Amino acid sequence: MINTASQKCHDPYLRCALYGAAQTALGVNGCCVLSHSPQGCFQLVDAAFGWQNADYTETLTLCTKLCEDEIVHGGEDVLARTILEAQELHAPIMFVITACGPEIVGDDIVAVCEDMRSQVSFQIVPMLCAGFRGDQNRGIDIALDAMLKQLVASGDGGRRPPRSVCLVAPHANANPTWMGDLNWVKTVLAQMGATVLVTLTHDTALADFRKVPLVEGCLVLSHDAGQAAADELAGCYGIEQWCRGLPLPVGFTNTRAWLSELGQRLGAEDVAQGMIARGEAMVVETCRRKGLEQSAMHRAPAAIVADATVGIPLLRFIAEDLEMIPELVCLRSGQAPARAMLESEVADLGLHPKVVFDADVYQSKMALAEVKPEMVLGSNVERHAVEALGIPFVFQLVNPISRWRMIDREYFGYRGMLNLIEDIQNDWLNRYRSKHRRYKARW
Repeated sequence: MINTASQKCHDPYLRCALYGAAQTALGVNGCCVLSHSPQGCFQLVDAAFGWQNADYTETLTLCTKLCEDEIVHGGEDVLARTILEAQELHAPIMFVITACGPEIVGDDIVAVCEDMRSQVSFQIVPMLCAGFRGDQNRGIDIALDAMLKQLVASGDGGRRPPRSVCLVAPHANANPTWMGDLNWVKTVLAQMGATVLVTLTHDTALADFRKVPLVEGCLVLSHDAGQAAADELAGCYGIEQWCRGLPLPVGFTNTRAWLSELGQRLGAEDVAQGMIARGEAMVVETCRRKGLEQSAMHRAPAAIVADATVGIPLLRFIAEDLEMIPELVCLRSGQAPARAMLESEVADLGLHPKVVFDADVYQSKMALAEVKPEMVLGSNVERHAVEALGIPFVFQLVNPISRWRMIDREYFGYRGMLNLIEDIQNDWLNRYRSKHRRYKARW
């Protein structure tokens, strides 16, 4: 059963559009991000800073610190003064992002930025991304749209380097170490002879935006954001989107399809098939030698609670490779094409799970209480939510989780499969650990 009804969300998994825009802006190296907002909203910029793994010695964040007077009467003067004072920071570009308050009272942020351009030496890119415009994925799309319109010049007819690629929205991914996924994609493309000219956005140089019209193809690395940017690249510059309509490469089947498509696009079919053969053999041999606890998962009723980027490819992975029976899929987010993709996957696998789109925490908990799966693939939120439901296993795979990693561990590809399996098995074994200390420590 697929629930497509849109319901008001009271306890969302996702933050607001301001956060998503900040995430995207902070992916540009050496930039300055100015939040036209109260100090409370500015905390979202700090959180986005950590998600992008930005270098605090190079990237600057500012806030207009709007108080009651500015929220009531407008804060355009404060914004103009803050932009002018930022001249002392010598940043090459400033992204001005907006919270709900100033947009509601009618601050004309675009006009202020236009007036200030002649008075400062850096570029200014305004982004109207108030929280009421949508969730963080909507904010990512708003920011990408502003960047493409204001930082990318019209195509000049220059020669496009062969096999050149633009990567879009790698940060719209609930894998808490999503930079591992991005690095895996770059490694695969390099092995197939492709060149990544631009990444929108992570570790993106300001000069990279001039390269956008020159790329041959683009890859959207998310099912939650970035599709609008890919459509604009196709419409304005004739850049074809590769692997469109395919689930991202998680699990044997998805990775095989994704690599095969790239191999055909890049004229590297032999390279792709070699990668597939070696990768699949490596996973099988590793699981055989290390010992995969398959009996615990075989035909176990399972639920997936995640974003579309991780959740959709997980469906086939747990059904085919781990032999679970998915009985519930709660997607906290997802673009329109992602919904059609999930429906196609469900039909192709011959499954009949309950599906909830745009799920908030309450809706997920009620669905879990109704379905009562044995295993839940989700986040730390579900670990707490199911304590009273008698669901024995919660595998923490997606953000937010209560463990922090220093190493970027991919979910994409063959090592990504092993990373997922290791996390699942660790959480499965932790179920049997005693919660009470049985001895008295000597220290």
